[in-house]
Order: sequence, then C-alpha cells, then structure tokens
Amino acid sequence: MKNIVIATGNAGKVKEFKEMFAGLGVSVTSLADHVSPIPDIAETGATFYENAKIKADWVYQYMQQTRGADGGGVWTLADDSGLEVDALGGAPGVLSARYSGEGANSVKNNEKLLNALSDVPDEKRTARFKCVLVLKTGINTYLSAEGVCEGRIINEIIGSNGFGYDPLFVPKGYDRTMAQLTPEEKNCISHRGAALRGLYAVMDDGGTGIVSN
Repeated sequence: MKNIVIATGNAGKVKEFKEMFAGLGVSVTSLADHVSPIPDIAETGATFYENAKIKADWVYQYMQQTRGADGGGVWTLADDSGLEVDALGGAPGVLSARYSGEGANSVKNNEKLLNALSDVPDEKRTARFKCVLVLKTGINTYLSAEGVCEGRIINEIIGSNGFGYDPLFVPKGYDRTMAQLTPEEKNCISHRGAALRGLYAVMDDGGTGIVSN
C-alpha cells in the first residue's frame, strides 16, 4: 500500500481527499498526523502550481528528515486552490485563503467578497474554483494536474456542508451552492475532484500501480 501525506492541516480538504482516494489501495494521512503544531509554510509562488510545489517539497523534505533518505517511501501531495472572480479581475486567486488580510478566515473572507461584489449585478458574478495538485514521488520527480469548476457568486451565504467560499458559490448548471451539495455530488463536479481525476490518469499512465481500470 502506498503512503501519501497530504500537505495540509485543513480538515475539510483532508476529508475530501480521503473520500476520493477510498478504494484505491492508498493510505492517506495529513501533515497534522506527523507534526504538531502545523508549520506555516510560506506560499510565495505567483501561481497555484508554484504554491502547490512549494508545499509538496516542504513536506517531502520533512519526511526525509524524520524517516530517512527516501522519506520512508512516502509520497507527498499538495494542492493550491482558490476562487477566481471575473468582476474582480481574477481575485482573490492565489490569495484566496488570505483574502481578508491578517487573521483571515472563511467568515472574514466571505464578508470581504460580498462587500467587493455589492454593486455587481448577478449576470456579471461569474467565477470559478481552480485547483492544482502536485504529487512529489521522489527527490526530483513530480506529477501534476489541474481542475476547474465554473459557476457564479450569489449575494448571501447558503449551506453548511462545505468550507471556504463554498456557501457563496453556485456551480454552473446547479441551483444550489457548493455548501448545499452532498460530498458525493461535490466530488463529481468540484475543482479538486477534477484535478484528482486528472492526477489518477497521470499516475496510471506512469505505471504507479495505484490506479486500476
């Protein structure tokens, strides 16, 4: 069984990854299972890919330090994801988690987003969630994939199943927010689900033996 460490302490993300890896013969743990307190890994990249790679590298190096030269055979998986709103020129983008500044959290970020779009009509509230996954499988080897979920931003918070901007985001073709969908529904259409399915294909093509038809 392959061991993959998810480079996050975000319980919501970890839950989604575990659900999506279920049945594939993969043992999934989070960074929180290996180090406490969870370090603040500086996300200095200008793109989602750069930030995901930074996090995958950091966790891989940490596992090497604690488990030996090859990290005990562990792979590290990192994602960087965020919300791009057309009316805001693509913001908050890579700054999605820190959109409201120091002390940012989901409540503050959602409040800032609603304020920023207060004068924007519904037809111009188009947006997308974007996710880039980077799987580090060796010192200098990486696999990556990207996923996108198109939709729009509504003007009130609805739903409690998701996290982050989910209560404000209605996926294209739906009349419910991402936070109103069941985990199964969300995984089928989410940016993270799409990126992971893309990663499955790359992993399978690379002969990892993890993904089977």
